[in-house]
Amino acid sequence: MDRECVSLLPRVCEVLADSGRSLPDDTSLEKLLDWFTGLNNKAGDSLLESCPCLIKFISAVIDDKDSDPSVLSFTLKVTGLIASTEDGFKTLQERSVLDVAFSIQHWRDAELWEDPCVRIGWIQGLNNSLQHPKALSFFVKSDFIEPLLKLQTDSSLFVASAANHMLAHIMLFFQPASSAGCNSVYKKDKANGSTKTLNIDSEQPAADHTAVVKVISEYLRESLVPKDNTQLHQSLQTLKMLVLLLAQAGHPLRDELLQTVTGSLEEVVTAGCSQLTSLLMNVVLAAYRSSSTDERVPDQRVDRLLSSMLNINKPSDLIRAAAAFLHSGHQDASHTAQAVRILLLPLEIITGHNLLDSNTTAKDHQVTVAEHLKSKTSCISVICTCLSTTANIPLLPSGLLPCPPVLIIPAVLSLLRICSGVSSTLSSGCSETCRNVIGSGKIQKCALEALMSLSSSPGAQEEVGEVFAVLIEYLKNPDSDPTVLHKSYQALVKWISVCKDLSFSIITDQIRQDLSNVVRKRVCDMRWEVRDSTVEFLGHVADIRVLKSAGEVCSASEALLGGCCATSLLREALQDTESYVRASAVSALAKTLTHSWQQGAELTQEETEIVSRLLEILSQDTEGFARRAAVRYFITWFSSSSSSSSSLLMQSVRSILSQGSADLDWEVKVHTLELAEHLMDKSFSGQKGYRKDSVTTDTQPHPYGVVSEQTSTLHSHTHSVESGLVVALKDLVELGVVSALMIGLVDCDRPVGLKACQLLIILRETVCPLSLGAQDATMATIAQVSCELPGSGWGREIRKILAMKTNDLAREEGRSLNGAGRGGTEEECEVEEDKNGKVSMTVGVCEVLRSLGLDDRLEVLNQSSDHIHNSPLSLLQDILTARVAHTSADTQSGQEVIVDCY
Repeated sequence: MDRECVSLLPRVCEVLADSGRSLPDDTSLEKLLDWFTGLNNKAGDSLLESCPCLIKFISAVIDDKDSDPSVLSFTLKVTGLIASTEDGFKTLQERSVLDVAFSIQHWRDAELWEDPCVRIGWIQGLNNSLQHPKALSFFVKSDFIEPLLKLQTDSSLFVASAANHMLAHIMLFFQPASSAGCNSVYKKDKANGSTKTLNIDSEQPAADHTAVVKVISEYLRESLVPKDNTQLHQSLQTLKMLVLLLAQAGHPLRDELLQTVTGSLEEVVTAGCSQLTSLLMNVVLAAYRSSSTDERVPDQRVDRLLSSMLNINKPSDLIRAAAAFLHSGHQDASHTAQAVRILLLPLEIITGHNLLDSNTTAKDHQVTVAEHLKSKTSCISVICTCLSTTANIPLLPSGLLPCPPVLIIPAVLSLLRICSGVSSTLSSGCSETCRNVIGSGKIQKCALEALMSLSSSPGAQEEVGEVFAVLIEYLKNPDSDPTVLHKSYQALVKWISVCKDLSFSIITDQIRQDLSNVVRKRVCDMRWEVRDSTVEFLGHVADIRVLKSAGEVCSASEALLGGCCATSLLREALQDTESYVRASAVSALAKTLTHSWQQGAELTQEETEIVSRLLEILSQDTEGFARRAAVRYFITWFSSSSSSSSSLLMQSVRSILSQGSADLDWEVKVHTLELAEHLMDKSFSGQKGYRKDSVTTDTQPHPYGVVSEQTSTLHSHTHSVESGLVVALKDLVELGVVSALMIGLVDCDRPVGLKACQLLIILRETVCPLSLGAQDATMATIAQVSCELPGSGWGREIRKILAMKTNDLAREEGRSLNGAGRGGTEEECEVEEDKNGKVSMTVGVCEVLRSLGLDDRLEVLNQSSDHIHNSPLSLLQDILTARVAHTSADTQSGQEVIVDCY
C-alpha cells in the first residue's frame, strides 16, 4: 500500500470514530470500503497487515453507544472483511471484538438496532466473514440463524434482500462437494470467482453446515405457503431465495432442498395465488435447469411441478407461465408443445384462424380464456404476452408445433386489421373481445414485432403480398400513432430484406403505387417523429439489394419507389425544421448514393447541389446531429469511391476538415479525424513503412469514442518510395489533414486528442522513421515539406509545446535557452506577419512530428483523469479536507461542504 495512504489512514480513522462529527458525504464510506475490499482480495495480503490501525478504530466505534449509524454500519462491514481470513478472524477473537461487534443485544441496548443501516451492516459484515469454516462455526454457536431468518422478511426491502443473499451464501459456499460423509466443502476463489474444494480436517464444519441447512430448509418449507394475505411478503421472499439456491446448488444440496420443499411448492401452485405466479415459475425453471444439467432425465418432482404450472386454471397465470417457459429456452417434447398451444389459443379465439388441433389439451382452457378476454385490460395484457413470445416459435422444431409458423402470419395480419377497425371477418361470438383491441397501440406494436419475427418462417414469401397490403394500410391510416408507424416501417424493411426477389407478380404495380404515395405523404407529416421514421425508411430500403427482374439487381428503393423519387424526397428533407430529420436525411442520402459512388458514375446536378447543402449544414446548422451526419456522409462517399475520387469531393475536403476541426461538438471532431484517417490511408496506400495499425490496435478505445460505420476499401496509385512519400505528405498538407490532426491534438475533449495523437504517431512513423538517417535523399526531401501554424488558437498551443520541448532538450544538454526561466513561451518562437496583418509560422512537418512528444502525450491520453483523482490517496485526503472544512469556524451554518471523492 502507498506510504502516504499508510500515514493518512490513522487520522482518517480518528475522524470516522469521532461520533460527534458525522461526515457530510456518506458515500465516501462506501468508496473507502471498496478500497479495503480490494486490498483484502489481493492474493497473500491481509487487511490487518496493510492497515493495523483498523483494530483500534473498530474497538473505538463498537464501544461508543453514540456512534453514527452510517459509520457503525461501515465498521461492521470492515470487521467482516478482516474476519474473512483465518488470521484476521483469530486476531479479532483474541481482542474480543467479534462477540461485541455482532451482538444484536448490544445494539438494541444502544437503541441503534432499529436503524436499517445498522441491520444492513450487521448482515453484510457477517456475510463478508463467512469465507472459512471457523467463521461458520462462530455463526452457528452464536445462534445467529434465527435473527437472520427474521430479517429475511424485514420491513426494509434492502435489509430483506441482504438477508436473503446471506442465507443463500451460507448454503452455497459451504455445500458438500459430494455425498454426505465427505470432509470437504465447495469454496469460491475470491480472485476469479471459480469454485474449488476446501478440505477440512475436522468434521465439525460439515456438521455446522448440515445443521444450518436443516434449519433453513425447514424454514423454507414452512414459509412457502401463505396462510393469508399478510404472509404474501414472506412467501415472495422465500421464493426469491429458492431461485438463488436452485440456480447454483450442486446435486446433493439441490436434491435435499427439493425433497424438503416440493410438497409446499405443489400447495402454492394449487392455491393459485396470482401474485406468486411469476416467482413460482422462476423457481420451477431454476430447478428444471439445474436438474437437466445433472441428470439425463429431468427430476420427476420438477417435471410434475412444471406440468402443474402449465395447467393452472387462471388464464392470466397460465399465459404467463407458458411465456416464461418459452422465454427460458428450455425444450422438451411435452412441455414445449403445451406452452406453444397455450400461447396460440388467445390468437385463435380472437381471429378465428384454426391454429390448434381439435383434440389438443389447450382446448380445455378455451372457455376460461375466452371469458378472460372479454375484459379489456386483461385482453390487452394477454394478447401482448402471447405476441411477444411469438418470436420464439419459428426457432422451435416443427414436431413441437401445432401448425407451421407460416400459418400464424395470416392470424397476426387479421389481428392487425381488427386493431385498425377495418376487419370484416370477425369470428362468431368474439365481437365483444374484438372491441377490446380496436385502436390498441400496445397490441399493434406487439403484432408488428411478431410479424417481423415470423418473416423468416419457411414459406413466408407466399404471404408477402398480404403483408405489404396490411402494412401500407397502416401507413395510410391517419389515426396511426407515430410509434406504430415506425414499427410498420421496420416491418416493411424486414420483409423486404428477407424476400429479396421482388420480380414475382405478388408485388403488384398497385402496391408499388400505394407505397410511393404514402411515403410522399408521410415525409410531409405534421409530426416530426413520423417524418423522421419515413426518412429512415428511405435510407434502409436504399441499402437493400434486390432482384427487380430476371438478372437485374438494384436497390429496393428503386424497385419499389423509383430511385429519383427517394432522392428528391430526401433532398427536401435536408431543409426540415427538426434536426433529427435533417440528420436522418443526410444518412439516408449516403445510403441511397453509395452504389453509384461505387460504380464511379458521374455526379448529377442534383448530387452536386446536395454537396453544397451539406457544406452549409456543416458550417451553419445549430444542432450537432445534422453536422455529425454531414461529416459521415463525406466519409461514406470517400470510402465508397473508386480509385479516382470525384473532383468535387476532393475540392470539398479542405473545407470539411477546417470546419469539422473547429466544431463545438466533440463527435463532429472525431468524425472529422476519421475522414483525415481515410485520406491518410489513400495517400500512403502501398507505401513502404505505412502501418495503419501501429498504434490503434494496441490502444483500448475510449468508452465515449465514435466508431465509423464504414469500412475503408481505398485503392490508390502506388508511387515509388522516394517520390511517393514526398508527394503524399505534400498532398496531406495541402488538403489540411496535418492541420486537422494538430488541431485535434490540443483539443480539450480527450477522445479527440487521443484519436489525433494516434494518427500523428502513424504519420510520424511513415514519413520520418528514425531508422532512416539524415543522409538519405528521400528524408532530406521530406524534411523540406512544411506546414503553417497560425499565430493564435491551436497554432499558439502547438508553438508552446514545441518551445517547451526545445527548452527541455537544452536543459538536458546543459544549455540555457534565451535566459533562465523563459522556456516554453510563445515569444521564443519566430513568427511572420503578412501584408494583411495575419501572424503565422512555417515549420517543417517532420520537425514538428518529432518535437511534439507524441509518445508521452499518448500515454497521458490513454489514462483517464481518474488515475489522479479516483485514488485511495485522493479519497483519504478528501475525507480529511471535508472534516476540516466542516468543523472550521469560518464555515457558515447550513453551508454545504462538497466532497470531491471519486
